[in-house]
Amino acid sequence: MTFLRFLSYEKPYIYLYMVGFLITAAVFYADGSDSPAWGTFFYAFTLISLVLLGFLFVRYRQNLRVMRQMSSGDIDSLTLEGELTRQYLDELKVQHIREMNRVHDRQNEHYDFIVSWFHEIKTPIAVLRLLQQTEMDANSLREEIAKIENYIDQALYYAKLDSFNQDYDIQKCDLLQISKDIVKTHSKTFISKKIRIDMQADWMEVQSDPKWLHFIVNQILTNSLKYTEHGGQITISSVETPQEKQLLIRDSGIGISPQDLPRIFNRGFTGETGRKHTKSTGMGLYLAQQLSNKLGHYLTCTSEAGVFTQCIIHFPKDEDPYLMLRQQTQ
Repeated sequence: MTFLRFLSYEKPYIYLYMVGFLITAAVFYADGSDSPAWGTFFYAFTLISLVLLGFLFVRYRQNLRVMRQMSSGDIDSLTLEGELTRQYLDELKVQHIREMNRVHDRQNEHYDFIVSWFHEIKTPIAVLRLLQQTEMDANSLREEIAKIENYIDQALYYAKLDSFNQDYDIQKCDLLQISKDIVKTHSKTFISKKIRIDMQADWMEVQSDPKWLHFIVNQILTNSLKYTEHGGQITISSVETPQEKQLLIRDSGIGISPQDLPRIFNRGFTGETGRKHTKSTGMGLYLAQQLSNKLGHYLTCTSEAGVFTQCIIHFPKDEDPYLMLRQQTQ
């Protein structure tokens, strides 16, 4: 930084000096003395000018020193504005680091999911190839195709998580009909594993996006079918309380250990059950919970190892203001 450019930033001090000089000159001129002491006047003017030049020189040196310190990050602010700016920049730096960490974690999350997804989808494909070499069983074929479709749905909905607000339509949804449609989709699995289905759900209407809600319920039911042994039972029921509406899906499967239960909605968590009994990406319940939260719902789960597992989708009972606004404009 040149000295002339530095002077352009020090205009307030120069203006203050000029005002002080003009006031002094005015007072001296208004003194009315017959013989003004011009020598004294110019002597005082010279001293004040030297003081100003010294002050500007010291300020210039301080600014140069601060500019050299900028590379090391240890900067001494020369003004209050500079101190506030430094604090603001420090806060921005912290926010930037946090945002970079969040983006990095998100990238790792995507990478882990893609790697896990590729490993999982290879299994049903390998089974299909074996079926081609042997006498093909139609039920086994349908089961493996259903697994592939489920993994593809997981990848699709996972990719849409960040752009969810651009792809949803809140409507009145019939929980009973959605549950029946999903059970019908898995009818071959119910039959092949001889799992009984007990539909205790009454007609219940909730406000949600039918496509996303269908995916959420399907993930829960798919897990129930996966971890329920031959001859087991799955019960689907609905409950309405003064505060909310609930859809309950309960199975007589292998259950979840107490230490794993609090973490089943974590991304990529498979737990003891997922490791011992069947391969799992650990993404189904995570996606179901994330999508539920975006729709204004949430999931809870209770379980007893070796006895049962019950997942509950909680729907708020209050009217959705977004849906009410849409109905008013139609």
